[in-house]
Amino acid sequence: DIDLDCVNEFAKHHCNCQGGRKKRSVSRKYVKRVLKFVMYLDEQGIIEVNTVQHDSLPPLIVSFTEYLKDRGLRPVTVKQYRCSMLLLLTKLGPNTEKYNITLIQQVVCDVTQPLSRTAAAHVVVGLRAYLRFLSLNGLCLPDLDKAVPTIAQWSLSSIPKYISSNDVEAVIDACDINTDKGLRDRAIILLLARLGLRAGDIVDMQIDDINWAQGTLTVWGKGQKESRLPLPQEAGDAILVYLNNVRPYITNKSLFLCLNAPFRALGNASCVSSIVGAALKRTSIKNLPSYGAHLLRHSVATSLLREGVTLEAVSALLRHNSLDMTMYYAKVDVPNLLKIAQPWPEEGAC
Repeated sequence: DIDLDCVNEFAKHHCNCQGGRKKRSVSRKYVKRVLKFVMYLDEQGIIEVNTVQHDSLPPLIVSFTEYLKDRGLRPVTVKQYRCSMLLLLTKLGPNTEKYNITLIQQVVCDVTQPLSRTAAAHVVVGLRAYLRFLSLNGLCLPDLDKAVPTIAQWSLSSIPKYISSNDVEAVIDACDINTDKGLRDRAIILLLARLGLRAGDIVDMQIDDINWAQGTLTVWGKGQKESRLPLPQEAGDAILVYLNNVRPYITNKSLFLCLNAPFRALGNASCVSSIVGAALKRTSIKNLPSYGAHLLRHSVATSLLREGVTLEAVSALLRHNSLDMTMYYAKVDVPNLLKIAQPWPEEGAC
């Protein structure tokens, strides 16, 4: 009796059963695991699951997905925008010619009210892209994307999370070079710690992206923007050790692969963050601000600024589109901030 309708009902289930579960609602990750098991049963011929009507997307969403891919957006971003629009379409309705300012603003307020600020911002950005796509194809009124409300977020208002240079070296040394996993993880962490790469850059990295003769590394950033960075000697040596002793000889061109068969590329950025998080836990560093791969990127930027490297050079390394984003790391450059800090005025007489 198991089918996709059963899985959908399970996703809505609010567990009141006895036991030690603190979270009563079923998480989306758990539902995905159940769905994979159901599809496995279907592949083995144990059950028959009709996925046509459940997996089919509205034609406009399919065209919108292709539009995003043509613009060079990453698959994870395309999926995020698509999920946002599937959530909004139930409120907006299928007739795009009836879209107006009042409807859009009301739908955004209704949908984003129970969401966190970050999730709401993702929904709003996806809606703007969808409205631009519709306007480009003459399916709705022009400039409706400007009517989408803005989610209140103060740019660069937080303090970057980072660790010291000595702690970064401790993370690198935490990889056990006597194991295949340690050799692979050390090469990944060295690239993150020396070049400030994003986790997605590691996932997308291909063997052909390394030019050994010139000692450079090609990185494909956001919007498929190509950047060529110098490959540090230490990181290059670690990659060579990984290629010669660990990586299997298969046709897959991805540089870093999973260690267990079937050998395949790392699934997503979370895999890289898990590698960094595991290395951080093996160190004796106390009061860690976070456990993700981005912690090393922040640490590279703050360390370089404290060593006197210019904002322009740091911005070029991190591949920022503007210096404003790089100045975010100047907040924790205490030695240089002390040089421009003004003395506190003395208290005047009453």
